Amino acid sequence: MVDVFEEVEEQLRTERYMALAKRALPWAIGLAVAVVVIGVGVWGWDAMRTASQAKASTTLSQAIKAKSENATSTAFNQFGEVAKSGPPAYKALALMQQGGMRLEAGATGEAVAFFDQAAKAAPDPALADWASLRAAFALFDTAPYADVEKRLIPLAGEKRPFRLEAKEALAFLKLRDGKFKEARTEFVVLSQIFDATPGMRQRAKAAIALIDSGGAAVMDKAAKMAAEAPPPPAGGLPPGMQMPPGAGGPPQ
Repeated sequence: MVDVFEEVEEQLRTERYMALAKRALPWAIGLAVAVVVIGVGVWGWDAMRTASQAKASTTLSQAIKAKSENATSTAFNQFGEVAKSGPPAYKALALMQQGGMRLEAGATGEAVAFFDQAAKAAPDPALADWASLRAAFALFDTAPYADVEKRLIPLAGEKRPFRLEAKEALAFLKLRDGKFKEARTEFVVLSQIFDATPGMRQRAKAAIALIDSGGAAVMDKAAKMAAEAPPPPAGGLPPGMQMPPGAGGPPQ
């Protein structure tokens, strides 16, 4: 009799396990399918991203080469292709190149628009600030004081990567508009900042001497000095940054 009870109990346990398995099976299959779908999706996305980067790199290299050979129309269009569909870093670099080319052609407004687009597209804060600095320099000679100052002040913040370049530009902007006392104060600071470049210190000291000399010729000399202060390279990369792998070296 005991054997009969044990056999019945075993059958009941088996039936319960089977029922549990039947309920769990769809979830197990669904989970397995989800894992496979996610794995395939990640692989597909990675493959697509790699292909997109390779295409952008090749086109960017071709555009740089075309530009170096003075095939400006071809280069501009190729940069445009990268700016349209390339990954963010390539897009920003291509837009900066287009901005530099428009600036060289005297189309300041278009150049600034390209630099602004590059700043928005850049995935790296340093690259974004570099593009913004290019836009401010492009406007330096022609735009009203307030417009240029509005662009430079955020870039001069203490934690911004190109704060010294922005501070120098602000000092020259004040000098350009006859704000001699304010400009002198900023040049004094620049001449004493330990991480300022030798060129910055030299220009700051020359500007201080110019302001202290006074006279009617100060404005003309100030404009000349501001023009001689090296702006960021047109469309190039900030110091220390590298082109994305395979992109043919730094743009010129």
